[in-house]
Amino acid sequence: MARRRRGLPVNGVLLLDKPSGVSSNHALQRARRLLQAQKAGHTGTLDPMATGLLPLCFGEATKFAAHLLEADKVYRTRVELGRVTDTGDAEGEVVARREVPPLNATDIEGVLARFRGEIEQVPPMHSALKHQGRKLYELAREGKTIARAARRVRVYDARLLACESEAFELEVRVSKGTYIRTLAEDIGQVLGCGAHISALRRLATGPFAAADGMLSLEALEALPDQVAREAALLPADVLVAHLPRLDAEASAAQRLTHGQPARLATAGLASGETARLYRDGTFLGLVTVTAPQEVAPKRLCSTAVAQ
Repeated sequence: MARRRRGLPVNGVLLLDKPSGVSSNHALQRARRLLQAQKAGHTGTLDPMATGLLPLCFGEATKFAAHLLEADKVYRTRVELGRVTDTGDAEGEVVARREVPPLNATDIEGVLARFRGEIEQVPPMHSALKHQGRKLYELAREGKTIARAARRVRVYDARLLACESEAFELEVRVSKGTYIRTLAEDIGQVLGCGAHISALRRLATGPFAAADGMLSLEALEALPDQVAREAALLPADVLVAHLPRLDAEASAAQRLTHGQPARLATAGLASGETARLYRDGTFLGLVTVTAPQEVAPKRLCSTAVAQ
């Protein structure tokens, strides 16, 4: 007999304002308990020190969370000069102290220009990347260092917000897989004095921005009841809103939800393309175009299949 999942069938996306000092998974579990949700997942972690936008997925939305892992990100960070830490941020131990030369905004801008565009980064040891099944930060805590290959990432923009004698603030827009800690360390190395970050806040990821209206865990808890908390969620299809939309009549939708291909007006989409599928305005999931005017199911919502 199948084990019954505990909790409620809550579906949607929460734009969480993650607090500092907690892991992404801890924040997720707190939100899950507040929503009494059966199933939950996040869309890529933020460092415990970091704050800001962390989209959390519940129920059906977890099926489409992977589409956000590839998204570009926007961060605001404070870079402290003259001290290098073993983690690249303020939570680590200082491993080197260097004199900071006289610097002004023009000097910083000159260095930033070298880091805009496609660059190579060596991922930090204090990261969630895995080596032989173990996370690098676990190995780092044991005093081990593993050789890491450089990866190509893109810094679309790096804007200087403020400049002090031994620190500056940046807003950066970067591709997936870019480590802001490493970016700061590399900038500090070019400046000749070393650096680490003391604050990091994510402002945007993919189609979501902090300005869209994030909720803190405290604000979620303060909502009066379950209905109000679920009303704070965005629908699951916001995760795939960048994909083309197709609408199906009842007969085609029934074939697709039973795992069969169906004839459908594909609006000129090429074979192999993925599209969002709707019936009477209800999101059913994703389909793949297999031929002109024909699609096959790719990832469907369980509620659609059950109908």
